[in-house]
Amino acid sequence: MTDDRNSLEGDRAQMGERPQRASYPDRSATPRREMQRSNAEGFDSNKPTIIAILYLASFLTGITGLIGVVLAHVWQGDRNEEAWVASHYTYLIRTFWFSFLAGIVAMVLSVIFIGILLFPLIAIWFGARSVFSLMRAQRREPMPNPQTLGF
Repeated sequence: MTDDRNSLEGDRAQMGERPQRASYPDRSATPRREMQRSNAEGFDSNKPTIIAILYLASFLTGITGLIGVVLAHVWQGDRNEEAWVASHYTYLIRTFWFSFLAGIVAMVLSVIFIGILLFPLIAIWFGARSVFSLMRAQRREPMPNPQTLGF
């Protein structure tokens, strides 16, 4: 059994054509950090990503949101972080505390059944903000307006 690729290249050589060769990019010119970031399949486990994942995991476990906000407060004190990271900390900390306060208000209002309607809205708001932060953290982009309560 013959290899079709070798046969095809042999036919091209007989016809006077040059065989095609695979071209590989020159990796020596690309900085190491850029090579790591260019992997489209990779997952960047930076600190804001970790916090956002902990927030999202709190829908299943409950306690990981608290761990996430503690980490956000601790890591926010690190002044060696890049500006985009600091904007995520502010955004994620505000997400946790405003959803916590909204949950307390919803609990109080549950006595008159209005709070029961608020719990799903708070969960959607909390989850959407966490996903939005996660997506921007993967691209290493700052949050557009970390002080906002919107998206």
